[in-house]
Amino acid sequence: MVDGEDPITSPLFRPYKMGKFHLSHRVVLAPMTRCRALNELPNQALVEYYTQRSTPGGFLVTEGTLVSPTAPGFPHCPGIYTDEQVESWKKVVNAIHAKGAIIFCQLWHVGRASHPVYQPGGGTPISSTSKPISKAWKILMPNGSHANYLPPRALTTSEIPAVVEDYRRAALNAIRAGFDGIELHGAHGYLIDQFLKDGINDRLDEYGGSLANRCRFLMQVINAVVSAIGAERVAVRISPAIDHLDASDSDPLAHGLAVVERLNKLQQDLGSQLTYLHVTQPRYVARGQTEASSQGSEEEEARLMRTLKNAYQGTFMCSGGFTRDLAMQAIKDQDADLVSFGRLFISNPDLVHRLKVNAPLNRYVRATFYTQDPVVGYTDYPFLGQEQATNRPASRL
Repeated sequence: MVDGEDPITSPLFRPYKMGKFHLSHRVVLAPMTRCRALNELPNQALVEYYTQRSTPGGFLVTEGTLVSPTAPGFPHCPGIYTDEQVESWKKVVNAIHAKGAIIFCQLWHVGRASHPVYQPGGGTPISSTSKPISKAWKILMPNGSHANYLPPRALTTSEIPAVVEDYRRAALNAIRAGFDGIELHGAHGYLIDQFLKDGINDRLDEYGGSLANRCRFLMQVINAVVSAIGAERVAVRISPAIDHLDASDSDPLAHGLAVVERLNKLQQDLGSQLTYLHVTQPRYVARGQTEASSQGSEEEEARLMRTLKNAYQGTFMCSGGFTRDLAMQAIKDQDADLVSFGRLFISNPDLVHRLKVNAPLNRYVRATFYTQDPVVGYTDYPFLGQEQATNRPASRL
């Protein structure tokens, strides 16, 4: 526990005003791909999954939700580009609102992190580049096997406005479905990040080269969705220091500050703020599983995150391997306004309560993260007090 801190009165569990939204605590359900939306349609399993993790005044972000037919790169991810998908999402959103929670839809296009098997007519995935993801990474196929990524097709300059329009329409659809807002997935090596990172973007047009050019696609998407649904319903996620799917950058701090500078200017020009900026800290493994020499790296990561937080003029959410104590410390030190939890929320539907009372946590089972079973590894993790009936192991983090 954070030294001298009472968990009941910790800022992590105190209310927070996120734009126009009044949150009862700072623990957020992070967006996580779960592959349970058969045929891209949210179903009753998703209703159960999200409502289990809803608390009065709590905040949730959906799994990555497809903005167009070319967006998928995993099996059975939900979409938000057809009327049928919108109607299906309404059942999920209504159930969450009935619990008194707030939910944003994360808008997602995987870009080159796809495969012809996921593309309309078996086409080639689109990207900022024609360079494939290296063979160090594998794509999950619909039959559960894994395969190499294939070379994508670099979007022509004239094609990019149509992709921007896909995001704008998806944002409008999200509001039609009842979502409180949207988060743009500009992180983790997916399409927007493929434009942002100089380790991927090798374009020679106005979308490549300089930082200003590499930020252009992101800012065009942000402007489009803001014009459609309002800044107060729009959030952005970035990961300048994450090299997931070969998404490396030669200067993560300059990259992050360039995005922050543009977001601040947009907010000043609009006279209103975006809902939040969500930044992934490069700490995907649990503490204690890194090399002993990683302490300096952790300190460097903390400086990067603190610099971005101090530079951004608005609500700052962070994620990436947070434990209870790390989250409490981040809020106490004002290194973050909100902390989103991923894997711990998968296995602990009542994570907010468990963190507050410092109860043992259910261990997650990684093998069931991306299966299509509507119950096992999805909605069958026990609430506190139910563990003996399931014989699942527990831990303290």
